[in-house]
Amino acid sequence: MGKLQEFEITFTNNKVVYNPGESVSGTVRIKTSHSLQLKAIKVNCVGSCGISSKLNDASWMLEERYLSSTLSVADKGTLPSGEHSFPFQFLIPVSVPTSFEGPFGKILYKIRALIDTPRFSKDYKTQRPFYLLNVLNLNELPDIEQPSCAVTTKKFNYFLVKTGTLLLRAWSDLRGYTPGQVIKLSAEIHNKSGKDTGCVLASLIQRVTYRTKRPVFDLRPIAEVEGAGVKAGRHAEWREQIIVPPLPQSGLTGCSLISTEYFIQVSLKSPEAVVTLPIYIGNIAINTAIPHPIAHGAPMPARPRLSPASVVPSAPPAEEELEGDLGAGGVANEEIPTKSHSQQDPSGVTLSMSPSAFGHTSGPVPLQSQQLAQSSDGSAPLFCVSTGATIPFFTEGNATPVPTSCPLILPPEYSTWEYPHEPPPTYEESCSSNNSSFNSSTR
Repeated sequence: MGKLQEFEITFTNNKVVYNPGESVSGTVRIKTSHSLQLKAIKVNCVGSCGISSKLNDASWMLEERYLSSTLSVADKGTLPSGEHSFPFQFLIPVSVPTSFEGPFGKILYKIRALIDTPRFSKDYKTQRPFYLLNVLNLNELPDIEQPSCAVTTKKFNYFLVKTGTLLLRAWSDLRGYTPGQVIKLSAEIHNKSGKDTGCVLASLIQRVTYRTKRPVFDLRPIAEVEGAGVKAGRHAEWREQIIVPPLPQSGLTGCSLISTEYFIQVSLKSPEAVVTLPIYIGNIAINTAIPHPIAHGAPMPARPRLSPASVVPSAPPAEEELEGDLGAGGVANEEIPTKSHSQQDPSGVTLSMSPSAFGHTSGPVPLQSQQLAQSSDGSAPLFCVSTGATIPFFTEGNATPVPTSCPLILPPEYSTWEYPHEPPPTYEESCSSNNSSFNSSTR
């Protein structure tokens, strides 16, 4: 760097994750071998969002600014040789959105420093990012402690001349979770036909919407679990658990260009039947001090019980008999075994599903994320490609990365993407569809 041997930005107490309303403070450190003529030394705090319709395009189509403040820490004069420190402090507005990085847009915050030199001399610049977490308290959302449920019926043909009917119902114990918590998922399948069904698949899916002139939807499965099919004429239940990995919060409040949504999709491959369960991902967990019947394994109050079918019919039942059976009471006669689960560590062993292993306000870093962190160097948060998230690690020099105390989660540069994607139904559309399907199945 010639005369300039050191020019860097450090944050107070090595803090890189902040909340709206806090102050970002630190020091600009300069070390010179000779005296340096300057017009000013300025420090700038900036936060903005930019989006594009092209993958990983740095030329934004649309932008919005959240904060921009400049502080002059040194005026015109001569900077003597040696080491110098210039403190700075900026107040973060209370309405700024959480940091985010995706393939079509980013919400970025950074501190920039500039040594403005006289004419014909080289200006010196440096910058360092910091990260904002606008906390989403799940307890502030309506009916968040209630289960998310959906039901659909499917009539299909097999062997060209035969018809059958299938009912698929699924529900989760809650409507909101924080990273590290466990989603308790249940599904009920009533196969009133003479044909076995295909495997049942449950996926935790993230949808990111970039609001360009032609909105871009980025759909990404985060975790998947697969269960066996249901035999002809059988009624079976499937119970599984999914650990919520590090993920950005739902909504991205304060940003009008990017939004994030999550839902659980439960589907059968054959015949094709799908239900969607909208859920929220937040930062402060639901207060479960009051016991909820679903969370403790009791049957869902609004869910009618289905009658078992212990004999495989040689021909499909009449429609009148079928509709009567679907509304009758009874107990399921078999459980669906799980075939595979995507949440495994590098050794191939499925991760523990015990809810007691996780805190309620923030989750631990998964094993795979920890190993990625220990094998990398750098001062920026590390990417965890396996879960589609960034863990806020902070490092100095070649030291081992240390997690920050704030549970900020950001997505990385995605490695794969397909376009276009049809967006899943909205929460209102899902509720309307579920009600109509349920009414038709219980008539």
